[in-house]
Amino acid sequence: MAADGGERLLALLSLRREDWRVADTGIPMELHDEYDLIEEEFSRKLDESLDPSGPDSLFGYVARMGLPAGAVAVDAGCGEGEHSIELAGRFGFHVTGVDVVPRLVEAACKGVPPGCPVTFKVGAVNNLPLPGGSADLIWSRDVLSLVEDQGGVYREFRRVLKPGGRALIYQMFTTSMLQPSEAEFLLSVMACSAAAMRPENAEAAMRDAGLHIDSCVVLGSQWGEYYWEHAPDPRNHLLHAARLLRDPDRYIARFGKGIYDIKLGDCLWHIYRMIGKLSSRVYVLSAPG
Repeated sequence: MAADGGERLLALLSLRREDWRVADTGIPMELHDEYDLIEEEFSRKLDESLDPSGPDSLFGYVARMGLPAGAVAVDAGCGEGEHSIELAGRFGFHVTGVDVVPRLVEAACKGVPPGCPVTFKVGAVNNLPLPGGSADLIWSRDVLSLVEDQGGVYREFRRVLKPGGRALIYQMFTTSMLQPSEAEFLLSVMACSAAAMRPENAEAAMRDAGLHIDSCVVLGSQWGEYYWEHAPDPRNHLLHAARLLRDPDRYIARFGKGIYDIKLGDCLWHIYRMIGKLSSRVYVLSAPG
């Protein structure tokens, strides 16, 4: 044992037990002893579900709006259209899905069941190819973090909504726990706007556009927890991130640096949501009546 280590050990042994502290954290050693006794019980308690909400909970928000069958809905940032089709199937809405990527819109069109009142168009969320005052509902799930022009988005939503129309927004945001270096890598590789991922900026844009925030629900890690509890074969993002970080050359050689970065970013996105560096929110908005 090094001399300084021996001196430190002797100093610790000379302390009264109640004065012991661990790593200068201020945590008494007695508390660590207590933890050792209840660790298994605590772990069993943590194995109990907190009944997190999952993605289907968004449809519950729509149901509580009480919109009638035949109402006009817009899926802003529809991707391949699964949510558009679900809105039509569950509620009988006439739905227009809009996405800026033509390939996704083409795939969405191919997936529409016969007789389903859904159409798809190419367009941006801040320039919707729809007339003003035409929509009862705008649905936008997990896309607005990609858009720098938050003011333009919500002004466009206000334009398209009918008086008294509603909007349901699901979006991920950064928290104060995300370090600047982490944000710099993650948001860049995931093509997200740093400004759009700050909730205060989104809320200011909503209000400036003349939309009322009826409710805001901070989901935090709930969808991540739901995924782990209910997915039949959940991907282990933590294990995958560890392997990507430990042997990056293995994966870069096979897939290239750009794809490697995207995969690492995707893993970190899920991990950061689970540990509070990212947090999702649901906003219910309404246009003036």
